[in-house]
Amino acid sequence: MSGASFSAAHHQASTLYLPPGSWQTVFECLCEHFSAVSREQWLDRIARGRVLDGEGRPIHLDLPYREGLRIHYFREVPDEKPIPVVEAILYADEHLVVADKPHFLPVTPAGEYVEQTLLRRLIRRLDNPYLVPLHRIDRHTAGLVLFSANPDTRSAYQSLFPTRQIEKRYQAIARGLPELTFPRVHKSRMIDGEPFFRMQEVPGEPNTETAVEVLEKNGELWRYGLYPVTGKKHQLRVHMNALGAGICNDPFYPDVLRDAEDDYANPLKLLAQGLRFVDPVTGQGRVFESGIRLEW
Repeated sequence: MSGASFSAAHHQASTLYLPPGSWQTVFECLCEHFSAVSREQWLDRIARGRVLDGEGRPIHLDLPYREGLRIHYFREVPDEKPIPVVEAILYADEHLVVADKPHFLPVTPAGEYVEQTLLRRLIRRLDNPYLVPLHRIDRHTAGLVLFSANPDTRSAYQSLFPTRQIEKRYQAIARGLPELTFPRVHKSRMIDGEPFFRMQEVPGEPNTETAVEVLEKNGELWRYGLYPVTGKKHQLRVHMNALGAGICNDPFYPDVLRDAEDDYANPLKLLAQGLRFVDPVTGQGRVFESGIRLEW
């Protein structure tokens, strides 16, 4: 495998440095280290060249075990369930790709989702294994996601986010809050919550900030414009819930809906609607708008 194609493959693969142990072969080590993956699955992956050594070469079944040996493997979910939504590519050049992510599609592989993710779909559609998301939005949220398409310029785009050089605009539909004044700014301290996938607000120095305005009123439901200054996980969902208007169809806030199946007819009413920034490579002003609309 050439250096270029190896680094591309490595980009999609997970890496393991073999732990201490007394195994005879790498295969035996993998079987025991990943007890949730059957021996048959590891045999199948190795036979199909889906387990690589540190140089990017497919390993053979009797490769001797050595502590610290670097192995790359491709995560696979057998019988992965298709997600019946379609992403849109709004813009693509040699450096940057902008996609419109539908509700329910994860951005990157995690848990039960590997192929059914925005990243893997775009890699296949654009035939570019170097794609990397520059930021994340929740699986339940729809809208704009930026990807770096070129490792040589990636850091320039990545720096836009921590230095707050990118203006993000969201929309949400939730119950009206006539008792509050808008526009307003909500600041709070957010930390990991319970269960592990939720976030919570606690007393202390704020580490999150969102500006909120009302865009439209439709009876008891209002359309809000949300402008996050910071980018914590679930920030907008937690902040709207704290104001007293949990976003419509949110399976996590205010309460976790246990074992909720994805309801494609009733998605979370949260949309990453607009992005504005100065392109660090070309110096051009960039403005992107989602083509998705939140329906009442």
